[in-house]
Amino acid sequence: MTVSSRSLTPNSTLAAAQRAIDRCKLLACFTETPGKIERTFLSPPIRDCHREIAHWMHALGAEVKIDAAGNFRALYPGAALDSRRLLLGSHLDTVPDAGAYDGALGVMLAIALLEDLKGRKLPFAVEVVGFSEEEGVRFGVPFIGSRALTGTLDSDLLRRPDENGITVQQAIEHFGLNPNDIPAAVVANHALGYIEFHIEQGPVLETMNRPLAVVNAIVGQNRFELIFRGTANHAGTTPMNSRRDSLAGAAEWITAVERLGQSESGLVATVGSIHANPGATNVIAEETRVGLDVRHASDEVRIRAVEALLREAGLIAERRDLQVRWNERMNQRAVAMDPFLVSQIEQSIADAGCAPHQMASGAGHDAMILAQRIPAAMIFLRSPAGISHNPAEAVEIADVAKAIEVGVRLLDRLASSPELLGARISGERQS
Repeated sequence: MTVSSRSLTPNSTLAAAQRAIDRCKLLACFTETPGKIERTFLSPPIRDCHREIAHWMHALGAEVKIDAAGNFRALYPGAALDSRRLLLGSHLDTVPDAGAYDGALGVMLAIALLEDLKGRKLPFAVEVVGFSEEEGVRFGVPFIGSRALTGTLDSDLLRRPDENGITVQQAIEHFGLNPNDIPAAVVANHALGYIEFHIEQGPVLETMNRPLAVVNAIVGQNRFELIFRGTANHAGTTPMNSRRDSLAGAAEWITAVERLGQSESGLVATVGSIHANPGATNVIAEETRVGLDVRHASDEVRIRAVEALLREAGLIAERRDLQVRWNERMNQRAVAMDPFLVSQIEQSIADAGCAPHQMASGAGHDAMILAQRIPAAMIFLRSPAGISHNPAEAVEIADVAKAIEVGVRLLDRLASSPELLGARISGERQS
C-alpha cells in the first residue's frame, strides 16, 4: 500500500484532528474532582473512559478487553489471522488538576489512524492500549499499567497501599478484575513494537517553531522520599539555638537541591512535595517528609547528583542534630528508543513536509517501560507555551492534523515491508 492510495487531504486530516481534540475534551469530563480533571488508577472515571473508547473501537470492528491491570486494550485485526501486532497508545490516568491532552491524546490519535483505514487491513494487527496508570499519583509509583505488559508488575507493588490503605491488588479487585490474571496481560516479545504519540510537555518545539519531533531517548530518573526527624516543641518558648527543627533542616536541603540542579547542564532536580508534622503554626515540626525527583539523559550524571544530594542531606541533619533517612521510590535508567522505528518516524515526518527533529524526553513515559520488552518509539507534538500538568494545557489543531498525517504515512511505511521489520526485530530479541 503506497501513501498515494490513502485519503490524505487537508480537510480530512483537520476533521480527524478536531474529532480527536473533541474526544479528549469529552474524556476530561470524567473526573474524580468536579471542576477539575483528575483520574487516578482504576477510579470510577477510568471506567467511564473505557466505555466511551470501547464504543469508538467497536465501530471499527476491534475486539475490546480490559486486562487484569485495568489497561484498555482493543485489537484491530490484520490481514492474516496469525499476523503479528503493532501497539499504539498512551495512558488514561492524570495528575490532579490536569490538562485534557496528556496521555489521552495519544490514545485518541491511535484511534484516528485506524479510522483512516476505513476498514482496510494491514499486514499486521494493531492493538490500541489505554494504560490504566502512568503518573504514579495514587500509589506513589508510576507505570503500573505498562509494567503489566512487560511482566514487571510484581507482588511487592501489588501490596503497596494508597493513602487510604487500599493496596494495588485490592484496587484491581474492587474494579472487578482478577490479579491472578495479570500474567496474561504480558505482550508477546515478538510484537512489532510500540509507538506513542504524546504532547511534548515543554517549550522546545514551540521555540523551534516545529509541530512534531521524534523522541530518540527518554532520560533516566530517580524518585525519593526523605524523612527529616527532630523534636516537636513549643514555638514560643523554645530558644532558636536549642531547636531540632526538621522543617528548617528540610528547607536548607531544598535550597541545596535547587543549587545542584542549576549547576549541571541538562540536570533537573525537584522537590515537589513537603509534609510537616504535627503541622501546627505554633509547634516546631518533629518530622518533615519531602519528595525528590532527579533526571538527566546521562545515567552517570544523574547517579552522581543523587549521591551528592543524599550526602548533603546527611551533613545538614548532622549539623542540626536531626535524623534523616530516605526511601527510593524509583530508579529508572535512561532508555534509548528503537533506532529503526526512530528512522521510520523521522522519514514519515519528512514525507509530511516537516523538518525532522530528534530530541530526548525529559518526562517519563510508558514507552520507556515497553522498551524493556519490545521496540518502542515516540512522537512529540508541540505544547503551546510549554504548559502541561495544568488546566491550561493545549494543542494546536494544525499540529494534531500533522501528527495524524505522519501516523498514516508511518503505518504505510511499516506495512510496505512487514517481513523486513519482523525479521529484524525477531532476530534482535531472540539473540
